[in-house]
Amino acid sequence: MILPIVAYGDQALRKVGTPISKDYPNLKELIDNMWDTMYNANGVGLAAPQIGLPIRLFLVDTEPFSEDEDLNEDEQLKLKKFKKVFINAEIIEEKGDKWSFNEGCLSIPDIREDVNRQGIIRIRYVDTDFKVYTEEYDGLLARVIQHEYDHIEGILFTDKLSTLKKRLLKGKLSNISKGKIKVDYKMRFPAIKKGR
Repeated sequence: MILPIVAYGDQALRKVGTPISKDYPNLKELIDNMWDTMYNANGVGLAAPQIGLPIRLFLVDTEPFSEDEDLNEDEQLKLKKFKKVFINAEIIEEKGDKWSFNEGCLSIPDIREDVNRQGIIRIRYVDTDFKVYTEEYDGLLARVIQHEYDHIEGILFTDKLSTLKKRLLKGKLSNISKGKIKVDYKMRFPAIKKGR
């Protein structure tokens, strides 16, 4: 089932997610719905706060990035095959040089900006069977994971922009929260009673 994505300005996007247990109600159905919602909106990641749930759950499928001709074959293959659910994730370490990449967000449609992030992360999480993993990622994989991880920490990519950039985007962000934007997926806007 496709769920409405929470728009910029909604307090759900500012809450730090709480860990969940394997007994979390209807977890498999929730994850299936999140995949449906993400694919319907042409996203590469979706975090539970983006559908209004303050829990530590996000999912990532980087296959769309695998078509980038600037990447070598190994990188393309790695991105093509990467589809994963992260539950109760905790980034243990971020390292490497910071690099800039143009990011967007399903909760902040029509705004894309360059964001600096460190190139390598180590992350601990559990999968859908609640098996524990500690893994290291770099490049675009690390970036997509960092972006989604920020959501479960109550952080948006716009928080990482300069004060000037934020000021320039203020009107656009206000319009998003009021629903004054055209999107081709279901959204819930904080400044109006009923989402579309």
